[in-house]
Amino acid sequence: MRIMIVGAGQVGRHLCEKLSVEGQEVVLVDQDDAKLRRLEREMNILPVQGSGASTRVLEEAGIDKTDLFIAVTDSDEVNLVACIISKQYNVKTRIARVRNEDFYSKDSALSEKALGIDLLISPDHAMADEIVRLSLFSEAFEVAEFAHGNVVLLGYVVHDCNPCVGVPLEQLKNKESGLGFVIAAITRGDTTIIPRGNDMVAVGDKIYIVVRKSDITAVEPLLFNCTSKAPEQVFVIGGGSIGCQVAKHLEEKGIRVRLVDKDPHRCDALTEQLDETVVLNFDGLEAHDLLDEGIDQADLVISVTNSDTANILSSLLAKHHGAKKCITHITRPDFIPLLGKLGIDVALSPRLVAANLILRFVRGGGSIVSVATLLGSDAEVVELKIPDSEKFRGMPMKSLYFPRGSIAGAIVRGSEVIIPSGDTVIQAHDSLVVFFTKDAQQVVEATFA
Repeated sequence: MRIMIVGAGQVGRHLCEKLSVEGQEVVLVDQDDAKLRRLEREMNILPVQGSGASTRVLEEAGIDKTDLFIAVTDSDEVNLVACIISKQYNVKTRIARVRNEDFYSKDSALSEKALGIDLLISPDHAMADEIVRLSLFSEAFEVAEFAHGNVVLLGYVVHDCNPCVGVPLEQLKNKESGLGFVIAAITRGDTTIIPRGNDMVAVGDKIYIVVRKSDITAVEPLLFNCTSKAPEQVFVIGGGSIGCQVAKHLEEKGIRVRLVDKDPHRCDALTEQLDETVVLNFDGLEAHDLLDEGIDQADLVISVTNSDTANILSSLLAKHHGAKKCITHITRPDFIPLLGKLGIDVALSPRLVAANLILRFVRGGGSIVSVATLLGSDAEVVELKIPDSEKFRGMPMKSLYFPRGSIAGAIVRGSEVIIPSGDTVIQAHDSLVVFFTKDAQQVVEATFA
């Protein structure tokens, strides 16, 4: 597939990195020649210098031969104009990142449908949705749902008090007593391991499990001596677009929310937009004010101001005073690995969240039902539909070829979720949830094409 990406910022870079390693033909358009040359040295892309809103530049880049067009500059106008131009060249799929909220109203004259764009991505909407999803599982740092929510991928940090430490995985499975889960991957430092039965979990590992949703409350105590639950009291630091959306979603779920912002005019506006949230007008770094409002009793603190520094410091301050969990907005994704070492539970970059949402859309279709790209990891999870083909009929799982770096986590058959063993027989139209690292991706997808 020939893919053209307009915008060499963090979203564009992330997309280039993911798509180029798959062997896709990636063209990157940007006005910054130095940035293009640097990215050309780092990955297999074709750089084209110039404006993505220029017909001449897009023609030079080969727009007439492009299958997928993605515009992710920092300018809404450039992204929209670029997509509209690409439509004249019969590009099959067009995606634009747009911040302006007017484009997301169903009745807007500038909606996706009216503009002829297949997907409009709002970084703020994507970020708010990701935060809310993570908020509902108190013990997990990563959450992705498959099979209409019946199968869940969860990520956990392993602590020295966890029962799974130092136990071979095959023994953990022997203890499961019919519970449906698979330990799909272990991240140790910068390495992602698809484990085998004799592998053991160590303190500090991040482990990912694929589990039936109905079994989560039984599996968590078995492996981690904990039980996830939705928070009862949440502090949101920062009343911008993301903070407001998060507060609105959480209060709709019956969660008590306190939203802190230092701008009195913004607080007045928030009071009108939010029904149950308590809006507080002070600086999110004022420890005395936060303690007076009970941040030491908070189940979750979400820091989403426009300042990385303020978000990091407010999260650390909250954790220091006893908050159970924090989710921190950070614009620089290269800082994310450092924040875990400081005690911050979850760090999210809106650019990476938006890029991963685009990747899910791009990868969907054909045999692929849905995709989750894991933040801070080179691994992905896909839900694949088993083709109605002779070669799959009556085949046990142990006869399927899964390359090193991949593992099957679940089979979904109608409303039934099966955690497979080697003897489990697959059927046509089953959905198969597979976890894999980037090295195994092409082989896995080709197997079920």
